[in-house]
Amino acid sequence: MSRGIAIFDFDGTLVQGDSLVPFVERLVGRRRARTAFLLSVQRALRQAARRPGPGFDIRTAVKTGFLARTLKGVPVSKAQDAATGLKPWLRWHPPLLDTLRRHADKGDRVVVATGALALYMPALLDGLPVDALLATELECKDGVLTGHLSGGNCVREEKARRVTAYLAEHGPFTGTWGYGNRPSDLPFLALMQHPTVVKTVRRR
Repeated sequence: MSRGIAIFDFDGTLVQGDSLVPFVERLVGRRRARTAFLLSVQRALRQAARRPGPGFDIRTAVKTGFLARTLKGVPVSKAQDAATGLKPWLRWHPPLLDTLRRHADKGDRVVVATGALALYMPALLDGLPVDALLATELECKDGVLTGHLSGGNCVREEKARRVTAYLAEHGPFTGTWGYGNRPSDLPFLALMQHPTVVKTVRRR
């Protein structure tokens, strides 16, 4: 039986703030995480000053540098423990959480599409009526993280590409709803029949 689909961004949409740095802080410690983040920002700014090609994205450059500096050599089991420990950090955005539940209650397929890491997102979504997760994957070898992404950063055009593929594989749907913040979610929201741009929810 055909039904609708509702796709939600996570950081700054369903929850207050961004989950990546808090996760890494729990995994490697606040001082190391913040030092690594600062170094990654500085390097990305130097890269941007050299006027790289059109495919360069400064936010992705910061993220990949940050993850390489902090997650390389970390056992996946340790990272999963940190994911469970991240749950108390959650502060939901009630209007969007209510919207997600309403879509689920009326039988729509609910998908979370996020640049956050697939490593910790299942722990944060536990208990919610979410049918599928599209997120940023990490490379792993022999149970150990390499610090590199696997399959690209699930934001902007990459998120839109994954949403397009998901719709093609699981559709057709009677209606498509999307919820995200600007500007990073505009490419995937442009694919939706009923897009909703949410003002980014900052951490209070």
